[in-house]
Amino acid sequence: MEERITLKTATNTITEGMRFSGSSRTITDAHFLFFSAISGDVGKSHMDAEHSRHTKLGKPSAHGLFVLGLTALGASHLKDRPPGWIFIEQGCKFLKPTVEGDTLKPEFQIEKLWKEGHRTFCRIKVWITNQKKETVLEGFHLYRIIPLESEPE
Repeated sequence: MEERITLKTATNTITEGMRFSGSSRTITDAHFLFFSAISGDVGKSHMDAEHSRHTKLGKPSAHGLFVLGLTALGASHLKDRPPGWIFIEQGCKFLKPTVEGDTLKPEFQIEKLWKEGHRTFCRIKVWITNQKKETVLEGFHLYRIIPLESEPE
């Protein structure tokens, strides 16, 4: 029988099934510009309004990696997670485009907490909905949880 793992923080008990969210944000052209400057991605579909007028969307779409970045665990309401969470893997599907003016809300759910030998892992389901309640992204994060030196591993 698999051991049920519970992690404690100052304000939370983290167990499988726990849901939490991040803050909503309305996407502006400044987000496109900042992400483009950081990433170097200046693709016409993201940055060229004239080019985008002739596409199915009719306007620039947000960079996929920018949208995925909104699922950062540190920007969620689980900021006080225990120390030692090491981000080791992620994956996602983009289901709908995001454009300027969309309001995005990241959501999270602890899917699985488990041990492999002395190592502890946490898989978190992530998804983002827009102002129309449409899911624009769904995916996962995988963390290894390394205990503090004073805690047994």
